Amino acid sequence: MITIIATVLASTLRAATPLLLVALGGTFSERSGVVNIALEGIMLVGAWFAVYGSFLTGSPLIGLLMAAMAGALIASLHAVASVKFHADQTVSGTAINLLASGFTEFFMVKVWGGQSPSVKAFGSFLGLNWFIYIAFALTIVSWYVLFYTPWGLRLRAVGEHPRAAETVGVSVSKMRYWGVLLSGLLAGIGGASLSIGLVSGFSSGMTAGRGFIGIAAMIFGKWNPLGAMAACLLFGLANALGTVLQIQGINVPYEFLVMAPYVVTMLALAGVVGRSTAPAASGVPYDKSH
Repeated sequence: MITIIATVLASTLRAATPLLLVALGGTFSERSGVVNIALEGIMLVGAWFAVYGSFLTGSPLIGLLMAAMAGALIASLHAVASVKFHADQTVSGTAINLLASGFTEFFMVKVWGGQSPSVKAFGSFLGLNWFIYIAFALTIVSWYVLFYTPWGLRLRAVGEHPRAAETVGVSVSKMRYWGVLLSGLLAGIGGASLSIGLVSGFSSGMTAGRGFIGIAAMIFGKWNPLGAMAACLLFGLANALGTVLQIQGINVPYEFLVMAPYVVTMLALAGVVGRSTAPAASGVPYDKSH
């Protein structure tokens, strides 16, 4: 029994980690007033660049840095479209998701002939991958920064009342750029946690909707890093139980086990969306001339 509990716990933490990194990124973006559904695509690009960086240098740390930078760079496209040009944020995010899918498919063929090599991945400490420690440490840092620093107060202000924030000298555009760029950086790290954390290579569509589940966890967690962490652990537990049932040989159709995390996500959102209130200005372009 102890072995089974330990297996479930470890599997839960592994499954929750990439979701949590994306959820943290989404929290920064939406708290600033920008909806970023491009996190799925950004995560995928981050996964590709993590492998590419490790492939080029033999260092997973370089791969991680490249994933983070690539994530921020892709997010900057969404930031410019949303903040500078006041584009529809859903359309912009969808376009980036499509771009990311095509980009990774094309360069996987171009660079590796269609199949990713096995690269050096991050190691573990006390049986847990280093990305788990990184993700949960970043959760505490994000929570503190958002709710206990002047910078976090300014970010939340532009997501709630941008005009009021502007009147006291806060640059709405600058803070929204920061929020979106941080979301991309964290989603890029989330992608790296898959490709050089859980495995040691890249495969097409390997994010498998995790970016969207991370966004759902952010909403379920009420745009709070600690709430998002709890939601990600719930989704991770659903994934872990499916894995453990398979290992134990319990006769449950494989398709139902694969569906479990997504079903839990839908049930959670169905129960909480009506009672969760997003930042007031989230998704609303701000034009100080009006």
